[in-house]
Amino acid sequence: MVLEVRTFGDPVLKSRATPVDRFDETLARLAEDMLETMRERDGVGLAANQVGRLKRILVAALEDEEYVIVNPVLENRAEALEKDTEGCLSIPEIQVEVERPLRVEVSGCDVSGAPLRVEAEGLLARILQHEIDHLDGVLILDRTDRESRKAAMRELRGRLMTQR
Repeated sequence: MVLEVRTFGDPVLKSRATPVDRFDETLARLAEDMLETMRERDGVGLAANQVGRLKRILVAALEDEEYVIVNPVLENRAEALEKDTEGCLSIPEIQVEVERPLRVEVSGCDVSGAPLRVEAEGLLARILQHEIDHLDGVLILDRTDRESRKAAMRELRGRLMTQR
């Protein structure tokens, strides 16, 4: 089932998600719904906060590979950083530059509770960091420079005014 994606201004996006402690059919269904929602919206990642659930679960996709990580933790980050443009399903049509480590290791569990570890670099590393930020209540607007944030906020305000 495709879920509603919460957008900028919804307080759930600035809230920290709580760890998952029940690995059951409800969690598996949420993961599948999140994957379907991500695909439907042409996204590459989605965190539970973005669909109004304050649970530490994210989904991601790159090429033909899909990932579901429950209770993700960034274990290791490369010292090498790279700036690149990021967008977000919760802040439609806004893109800002965000600096992130080029490589990360993420530990967590799959939907059945089995431990997993993902070593990621490049775009996948960026996607995982972006989604973990969401689970911590952090948006790309919090990670960009001041001028980019101001420009994005002006654009968002302008859109809100034209919708009235």
